[in-house]
Amino acid sequence: MRNFQSLKFLALFKNMFIKFGIDYEAMQKILRVKLTMDERRVPTIFNDAKKKKDGNQFLKSLWIYGLYGIMLIPFIVLGDNYIFQMSIVFGMIMFILMTSMISDFSTVLLDVRDKNILQTKPISGKTIGAAKIVHVMIYMTFITGAFVTIPVLVSLFSHGFIFMLIFLAGLLFTMLFVVVLTSLLYLFVLRFFDGERLKDIINYVQILLSVGVIVGYQILIRSFEFVDLNMTYTFSWWHLFIPPIWYGAPFELLLAHNFTNYMIGFVVLAVCIPLIAIYCYARLMPSFERNLEKLMSDTKKRKKKSNRLDELWARITCRRNEERVFFRFAALMMKQEREFKLKVYPALGMSIIFPFIFIFNELRDRTLADIGTGNSFLFIYFCNLMIPNIVLMLRYSGNYKGSWLFKTAPIYQVSSVYSGALKALLVKLYVPVLFLLSCVFIWIFSVRILPDLVAVLLAGIGQTLVTYKLVNDEEYPFSKSFEFTQEAGGAKMLLLSLVTGVFVVGHLIANVFEYGIYVYLVLLLAVVLIGWRMVFPSKGSIEFARGSGK
Repeated sequence: MRNFQSLKFLALFKNMFIKFGIDYEAMQKILRVKLTMDERRVPTIFNDAKKKKDGNQFLKSLWIYGLYGIMLIPFIVLGDNYIFQMSIVFGMIMFILMTSMISDFSTVLLDVRDKNILQTKPISGKTIGAAKIVHVMIYMTFITGAFVTIPVLVSLFSHGFIFMLIFLAGLLFTMLFVVVLTSLLYLFVLRFFDGERLKDIINYVQILLSVGVIVGYQILIRSFEFVDLNMTYTFSWWHLFIPPIWYGAPFELLLAHNFTNYMIGFVVLAVCIPLIAIYCYARLMPSFERNLEKLMSDTKKRKKKSNRLDELWARITCRRNEERVFFRFAALMMKQEREFKLKVYPALGMSIIFPFIFIFNELRDRTLADIGTGNSFLFIYFCNLMIPNIVLMLRYSGNYKGSWLFKTAPIYQVSSVYSGALKALLVKLYVPVLFLLSCVFIWIFSVRILPDLVAVLLAGIGQTLVTYKLVNDEEYPFSKSFEFTQEAGGAKMLLLSLVTGVFVVGHLIANVFEYGIYVYLVLLLAVVLIGWRMVFPSKGSIEFARGSGK
């Protein structure tokens, strides 16, 4: 095993770890093994020969974060309203870090696979817990570095050395804040729940955190007011609960010399809260490791749940028995697989929230009755933005090794596999979200928008077909490990999201003409019916990759 640069840097803090009662040498060995295993996360034996890839695929995917980081530059260089500009910058950084922490690194914190190995050795729970948190911190540092390297350099040239130092210090405390507070939240959940309920609660907490980050970002923006072409800030007590403002405050305090009491209070919170959180986590680490054992137990007998509704939908939407089988299989996987829900449900939550965020923005200038007479119901198209993500996730599963069944089962029409799965996806995930939004939108905009809502549904089905053709890569559903989600390609997902914009433009043009929406509906229906037949022909001409069980 090679000596990683990150471990060499960590050695600088050796005395600090020893002071916290951590066996530094043992922690370093655990980290070296974990980092080495991370480099082998994509074993070439499971890849097709044509797709042979070496090294840590996570590190190779960091360029996309560098691309995202460019959007921070305008907020840094334009003007010297530090409290506004840097609060927005740290809001974006926290959004990226928190979503990465929840979706990619929660499994590292809650990992119990190495317990049988490590707990038989003379290693304290505190050392094992420290190894986990440092392991996560190493990767969070890589993500933060990729995201902010260009903005930090820009800040050096545009605002000077002191600005850059405050920026770097703020980044350090932000990382600690995100990682340690997430760990403490898991500790709280582990302490009060157990068994299957614990696993469900962890899933719900992760989903709520993802949605909460979006809502929190909207609250942050509303903390500032646009007056006479300038953003102004007026303190309110509830701003003390918005962390990005804490990290915007040091710039205002030290560079703009704003020494008001509330600004000093924000700076104190920015420094003290992460330090207190680290102290609490260090004290509670053994308890965290003990409670993790609850994840290994199965205290409740699983009750067999009725799937009558799924059966009914399978009969309504699928013509062939073979297709119904895969509809039921996909519906069951979506209902039971926690990792799939963790990857997909935050997108569903955001799809529900985004249309209302934009309507809420409209309420600043107009009344709800006034909004109800306009075309703002088109904001409902934001729920279609989830489609590329959930269609892509249909390829992945934690139990992907069971995909050998696809190759051995006597499947008459191979196209039934994915057509059944896609129909289950639409019925189980997309339609309920659209139905919920439609009920509220009909209350706001009246029943006059019913044809428009049907058009949104048909556009959603059409976008599902387009996404499937572009991303499925001839793989069976649930046949790849979630480790491969890093290969998904953020740029491709971004472009596929723009397909929603094409349908919005078509809808807007249709609404210009009298009865244009009905012509648009007929066109969409024809496109969906013909498109479905072309993508999933009734004869078994679609052959998925026989080596897809990766």
